[in-house]
Amino acid sequence: MQKLTVELGARSYPILIGEGLLAQPSLVTPLIGERDVAIITNTVVAPLYLDALREAMDRALPRRVVEIVLPDGEVHKTLDSISRILDVLVTNRLGRDATVVALGGGVVGDMAGFAAACYQRGVEFVQVPTTVLAQVDSSVGGKTGVNHAGGKNLIGAFHQPRAVITDTRTLRTLPDRELRAGLAEVVKCSLICDAGFFGWLEQNTSRLLDRDPEALAHAIHRSCEIKAEIVGRDEREQGDRALLNLGHTFAHAIETATGYTDWLHGEAVGAGLLMAATMSQHAGWIGTDDVTRVAALLQRIGLPIAAREISGATALDLMRIDKKVKAGRMRFVLLKAIGQAVIAADYPEPALAATLETHFA
Repeated sequence: MQKLTVELGARSYPILIGEGLLAQPSLVTPLIGERDVAIITNTVVAPLYLDALREAMDRALPRRVVEIVLPDGEVHKTLDSISRILDVLVTNRLGRDATVVALGGGVVGDMAGFAAACYQRGVEFVQVPTTVLAQVDSSVGGKTGVNHAGGKNLIGAFHQPRAVITDTRTLRTLPDRELRAGLAEVVKCSLICDAGFFGWLEQNTSRLLDRDPEALAHAIHRSCEIKAEIVGRDEREQGDRALLNLGHTFAHAIETATGYTDWLHGEAVGAGLLMAATMSQHAGWIGTDDVTRVAALLQRIGLPIAAREISGATALDLMRIDKKVKAGRMRFVLLKAIGQAVIAADYPEPALAATLETHFA
């Protein structure tokens, strides 16, 4: 087992990464103690891992466990689902000393964390991510929330987990499409601040797609390491943490325009990463060779690189309500080089227009 720490003073917490962690009761007791537990999962993950997690909890210490099984999919990441979770917590009279456990991918983790932040003004929660995307990104950092018809993740709260337990064995049952989508967030981490890691991804794409355990463990560990370092110095996205949104301004517009149904989040991020690289090139900050390398890696992974079903005008309208907009000015995370991302408000307007023309209808 590998262990990282998100350094946030009194609210610091561990990220545990390894095979078979779900079934280890010795990990459960220190994190949950004798508290009541609400496990939040979905209809896909529950048949695979819910019994194993409950058994580990029972072996560690008998406790009351409430199960909440939600429908699968980003389309259900709504306030209605949060209301359903809160209804169950209230009906079962869980106290402020209860713990919410998120068992699933990014959608489950975001909703469970938001419900935990709201219930009784905040109860503790533990992330048990079961997808690549959740393991390398959404389970770490305390961003929780739901979507709105007007935009992605517009309703939410910062609420840090007590721990992240990443069992890499869960990736054995992950569909290929989900695996590829999750790797987009790994590529994002490398583009932000580690050119060497980007090169490693270029050399090891096949191993990752073949689910080589050693390769996946390295990719997950390094991605979490990068995110933990950034979150540790900017928890609430007042500065550097916005770098973790590389590609996401474009991605969120794609997801919102298509009703959160046609694109997986990681697929939209993959396209968004190339759009950010293209915009950086049009701004004169990186060269054609860098854009070609980004496009080639994303295509080898099997990710889309354009959104032809969406007009550039529609995408632009949706990007105008992105959370990085300040004083009416859209800010983008762009590249000065592979491995060097920056938050930019001083980009030339023609660079954005050219990017929209290249990648949208």
